[in-house]
Amino acid sequence: MAKSKWDEVKNKLILVEGWARDGLIDEQICKNLGISKDTFYKYQKEHSDFADSLKRGKEVVDFEVENALLKRALGYGTKEIIKELTDDGLIITKTIDKQVSPDVTAQIFWLKNRKPKNWRDKQEMQIDNKGNNDDIIRLADLLNRPVKDRPISDFEEEE
Repeated sequence: MAKSKWDEVKNKLILVEGWARDGLIDEQICKNLGISKDTFYKYQKEHSDFADSLKRGKEVVDFEVENALLKRALGYGTKEIIKELTDDGLIITKTIDKQVSPDVTAQIFWLKNRKPKNWRDKQEMQIDNKGNNDDIIRLADLLNRPVKDRPISDFEEEE
């Protein structure tokens, strides 16, 4: 009896986790395993150990990227070690404190994704007409009947 593909994949769960941690996308992991995307998703549904391996691998990378993005958005301090050779042949080591400025693009990206209600480009507006369609009907009527040199009073609100 032929050995199923799952038996081969199940022996590579540590590799699957490592590939996910290294940032490989699902299609790349499929290729490494020699399976189709359909089989990949089938294994995720049917084998919790396979799904868990992927999840564990991807979580680590996601947190690292999130931390790096936050660090870049806020700015950070770093130390740079410089070694110089003097005329006497001595090596002098200097430590320089550097400050990396906050990155506005990283801040925008962070806010748009973490607080979309307040920061997305497209804001949703709620119109509360409570059954009063008079303004909409009037506007539609004005737009459907263009008249040359129509007086501005046609467009003003009635009180």
